[in-house]
Amino acid sequence: MGVESPTLATQRPPTSQFSLPTSVLTSLAAVIFGFAVLIWSADRFVYGAAALARNLGVSPLLIGLTVVGFGTSAPELLVSAFAAAQGNPGLAVGNAIGSNIANIALILGIAALVSPLVVGSRILRREMPLLLGVMAFAGLLLFRDGYLGRLDGVLLLAGLAGVLAWVIFDGMRGRSDATDPIHAEFDREIPREVPTPRALVWLALGLLLLLISARVLVWGAVNVAETLGVSDLIIGLTIIAIGTSLPELAASVMAVRHGEPDIAIGNVIGSNIFNLLGVLAFPGLLHPAAVPGEVLTRDFPVMAGLTVLFLLMAFRIRRPGRIGRPGGLLLLAAFVGYLVWLGYSM
Repeated sequence: MGVESPTLATQRPPTSQFSLPTSVLTSLAAVIFGFAVLIWSADRFVYGAAALARNLGVSPLLIGLTVVGFGTSAPELLVSAFAAAQGNPGLAVGNAIGSNIANIALILGIAALVSPLVVGSRILRREMPLLLGVMAFAGLLLFRDGYLGRLDGVLLLAGLAGVLAWVIFDGMRGRSDATDPIHAEFDREIPREVPTPRALVWLALGLLLLLISARVLVWGAVNVAETLGVSDLIIGLTIIAIGTSLPELAASVMAVRHGEPDIAIGNVIGSNIFNLLGVLAFPGLLHPAAVPGEVLTRDFPVMAGLTVLFLLMAFRIRRPGRIGRPGGLLLLAAFVGYLVWLGYSM
């Protein structure tokens, strides 16, 4: 009997059982590229918008409470809009809720470890109950029928418009309260002496790259989820939520290192309000769908619990609140525990 020729399969060099398909590697590269450009372009977008507003005579306080506070949520807004528009509302909802969890547990936890956060601003103490009210309003819309529809989206955007009007009014009223420490903090951080043409270039370039990077990021994240068999919701709650929160993390850590804890706290409060009212509105407007059951039984309650914990540590009526290093460790431990819970839920 003749010797049997080796098969084509046996002629191939052995490959590792842990190697990833080329499509997954391409998608992961898109996610990494999208995050890198998203973070840089968000910073340039906020820089240009803040510089332009200052040149137009807007007070640093109002710029900080609106442009900076909400502008750092531009990545979440665009990612959720693209995800919902292409039929992935779970990713969009997960991004909104997961970003709020990351903002409180991860970002404030790290910032408090860098330096204890003393909340001295009376303006921020007025915004903390507002965050609680916004969370209750969003929860009411989600839990009443377990469906996020176009009416819910319209109501959320109307709530956002109302909050912006209140913040602007409160900021203008608080302009005369020059003793509030957040005035000086914003005045130091808002760009000065940036020519208007240059501010417009950074604003336009930042917005353009935000749009491109958000689209690339969503494409890569959806492909990774489909290839690995992971739900869009889990991807939105973890990779996307943490990635789109990186601008807030960078801003908060830099603020703390510059001795500006009120800005760090204000960034989180403004971002979380915007996520609940603006980012969460887009899945309802662009792709109405039932809210995943896990959001109602796991993720929203976790976000609500962390928000209450944050307010208990940071809110005092007549004296500054304080999040020390033990509080920062508690927040980080809660975030790690939540990620472990998600891992077991996959």
